[in-house]
Amino acid sequence: MAKINIEKQDSVKLYKIRKTLEELSKKSGRGTELITVYIPKGKQLHEIISSLQQEQGTADNIKSDLTRSHVVDSLGKVVQRLKLYKKTPQRGLVMFCGALPSEEGGPLGSEVVTVWEIDPPKDLNQYLYRCDDHFHVDILKDMLKDDNLIGFLAIDAKDAGWGLLYGDKIEVLSQTGSGVAGKHRQGGQSAKRFQKLREMELSYFYNRVAQTTREYFIDIYPVKGLIISGPGPTKEDFINGNYLEYRLQNNIINTIDSGYAGAEGIREAFSKSGDILGNFRLVEEKKMIENLFREVNTNTGKGSYGLQEVIGYLKNNVVKILMITDNTNLHRVEAECKRCKNIEEDIVERQMVIPKKTEYKNKPCPECNAMDKEVNEQDIVDYLEIIAAKTGSQLEVISGSAEHGSMLASLGKVGAILRYNPGHSK
Repeated sequence: MAKINIEKQDSVKLYKIRKTLEELSKKSGRGTELITVYIPKGKQLHEIISSLQQEQGTADNIKSDLTRSHVVDSLGKVVQRLKLYKKTPQRGLVMFCGALPSEEGGPLGSEVVTVWEIDPPKDLNQYLYRCDDHFHVDILKDMLKDDNLIGFLAIDAKDAGWGLLYGDKIEVLSQTGSGVAGKHRQGGQSAKRFQKLREMELSYFYNRVAQTTREYFIDIYPVKGLIISGPGPTKEDFINGNYLEYRLQNNIINTIDSGYAGAEGIREAFSKSGDILGNFRLVEEKKMIENLFREVNTNTGKGSYGLQEVIGYLKNNVVKILMITDNTNLHRVEAECKRCKNIEEDIVERQMVIPKKTEYKNKPCPECNAMDKEVNEQDIVDYLEIIAAKTGSQLEVISGSAEHGSMLASLGKVGAILRYNPGHSK
């Protein structure tokens, strides 16, 4: 059986990159003044800095005074940040920079030069510099796609189904009937002749399945491994008959006994493959959510859910593993009085951030009645990460589109497995 090695990814880091790319995709410049720089691993930074300084000189020829100023300032900002690095990070570095209006808007010329630095999730092997009216994020978006594909084939003598495990999804691709007669012969046929015809039909079916398996798992989705499941000996007959193309034959990582073939067999095989695919993110998330529901349903006192309750336990160092879906879409807004340092805070939906910030700015401090406040916002995951780091808690971002993400959503999209039952004294 083949073995596969899966590199574990940091779910919080991937969440932050996705959120940043979503934000950058929506931004546009008033001219070709947004800077995108992809620096591949191993590239000498002094070469990049020298190249960008040359671009600054070229930018002096831009006719529009405002665009020229924005481009020169943005390139200078990127160069300034690059000089803080001793060498190119291990996987490379991606930088986006441009003069953009604030969320509240503003007149022409009020834009602020902002820079984003992203550590790519995989090795970056290409250099790119662009000065455009938008940021070029497609290369990074492609890097976020999971290339650890696992194929599923669920087969018996009656039908077959194909499925694909990738990232946070298990997808049924298709299924087909065999057309093979049952084991009991019809009248007017000898048992020997019936058996021979049935074997021919099975052989034809196996060849048809092998062809479709090749099309799916080599031509369309190049998989790293193949799991074959089904009831009875059919799957072994199919494998031992060497019907599969040799690359797939060598990529079989396990066979699973299941009660079904076809589409239902794909789902059953996935549910039984936890030990085999333990390093896959979807399987990891499924186990975490199942453990959470086990603690909640058995009333051990070690399962918690709901944002405010979980935050309370997190601050008191009770949380062992904190889980939140990637579609929670909440932000924490904080207002700090500059005179008395009193802090007001609220957690709101993304679309309510600007109204909430405006509300804080326009009302006096409840402690000293001062109007001078510093108002900031942060994504809820960033906020939880800071607290989790202080208390040594594990933070995991769960796919909200997967089945187990929907289970967590039924608990308010936030849940936690606790170190101990806080209702009991130690």
